[in-house]
Amino acid sequence: MDIIRLDDTVSVAGQIAPQDMRALVDQGFRSIICNRPDGEEPGQPAWAEVEAAAKEAGLETRFIPIASAEDIVARKDDFAQALAQIPAPVLAFCRTGNRSGRLYEASRS
Repeated sequence: MDIIRLDDTVSVAGQIAPQDMRALVDQGFRSIICNRPDGEEPGQPAWAEVEAAAKEAGLETRFIPIASAEDIVARKDDFAQALAQIPAPVLAFCRTGNRSGRLYEASRS
């Protein structure tokens, strides 16, 4: 799992799996945000599975799916609000981490 740190409180990554939660906690993460819509590609774990494993590991969660560039503009305030509400550090993820990174940047403007 390649994690890219954007600032002191937010990092992004590609798809994570339910079995990754303990490692994320061990790395100090306290929350995750999923920016990937369910069913985007075959074999992708469903958000419900990831969320259940995250909560079991003690992580806070948010689901802010981004399917297009228009979604980034439309959901940037939701992302900013989530960051204000959940404990840091936060890992946001999507398929590759790119959408999550763009959403983070948009939420700061």
